Amino acid sequence: MPTVDTGYRPRALQAELHRRVKRFNVVVTHRRFGKTVFGLNECIDRALTCQLERPRYAYIAPFRSQAKSIAWDYLKAYTAPIPGVEHNEAELRADIFRGARIQLFGADNPQALRGMYWDGVILDEYAQISPQVWSEIVRPALSDRNGWAIFTGTPMGRNHFAKVLQDAQGDPLWYTVVHKASQTGIIAPEELEAAHRAMGDDRYEQEYECSFDAAIQGTYYSEIIRRLEKEGQITGVSYEPKLETFTAWDLGIDDSTAIWWMQNVGREVRIIDYYEGSGVGLDHYVKVIRDKPYVYGGHFLPHDAEVRELGTGQSRMETLASLGLRNVTVVKRQSVEDGIQAVRNYLPRCWIDATKCARGIEALKQYRKEWDDKTQTFRQRPLHDWTSHASDAFRYLSLAKPTTIKWDKIKYPASGIV
Repeated sequence: MPTVDTGYRPRALQAELHRRVKRFNVVVTHRRFGKTVFGLNECIDRALTCQLERPRYAYIAPFRSQAKSIAWDYLKAYTAPIPGVEHNEAELRADIFRGARIQLFGADNPQALRGMYWDGVILDEYAQISPQVWSEIVRPALSDRNGWAIFTGTPMGRNHFAKVLQDAQGDPLWYTVVHKASQTGIIAPEELEAAHRAMGDDRYEQEYECSFDAAIQGTYYSEIIRRLEKEGQITGVSYEPKLETFTAWDLGIDDSTAIWWMQNVGREVRIIDYYEGSGVGLDHYVKVIRDKPYVYGGHFLPHDAEVRELGTGQSRMETLASLGLRNVTVVKRQSVEDGIQAVRNYLPRCWIDATKCARGIEALKQYRKEWDDKTQTFRQRPLHDWTSHASDAFRYLSLAKPTTIKWDKIKYPASGIV
């Protein structure tokens, strides 16, 4: 095919990224760097030059609505000069010659991503995307055609984005780079100064200086979690066979189901395990419960577990009972605000297993208020994203406050329970 001028004129740093990308890449950038434009044009260039049949490329944002508002106009504009291109507005995709396709997705519906193959994927704002999207869906979809991936975004605490950056450094298959606003020269110094005054230190350090250590704005529990980490309450917490174990669930329909396991000694709460899954039936979760070596005292479900489904006429509580789950209690419905306060009161009493509960801990740490772009303030309601499932299940646990037999208080060494 003859050369196509898409109209893309990369900045010097964008051009350097195009030259240096490897099979796997982590690109941490400040706001207004142009990472979305870079990522989409990398997909376009690869689509035009790929020799495989029917190449497939994906741009994945935290939400589909976000992908449409941020990337769709760019994708249409930069592919418009390609002869024969077809744009599908409903499916947010551009079909170009030889069957090549670039499509936009949202990580908020992970089931829509399953069953596909990709030659290249952009995971934009990866700090806000569930890490399971990469490990369970995207990575396997790249295997048979040796596909590539680029993780891009701005930090949001030391979460899975920070981990993928750390793990990638020094690996010859990976390219990593961090571009801070104070170093790139893209934004004028006086504008950075004004932004700093308006945003405050933490938000500015996160958004413009790519700090993984800046406090995440609008979080509900991050300060408590950090205090638990500092005081050694997030550690190794082993199962005590002499104690009953309780579970608390958040039941998903089209998205994830989350389960916490806990044991209780007086006012001391031991969180010993966590599990999250999606795309499977309730029988899967009952099997997970049974396969654990725990002796159960009860299971706590959200209030909507009693709602009967139109298709079956059964509630999910009845379905779980038919699968053999016993001692099930529905947590009394309370406002989300009251539940959040219950978690704040409950968490300081908790000792949480750092390994088995790692994903749940990170979700609690990042659970935050929804941001209103119009008013530039936080709404008084939680953002529904990948952190919601673990946080909702923990809220039900905090409201239920399961109790069990009294036991001698265990002394915790630095390495955890022995």
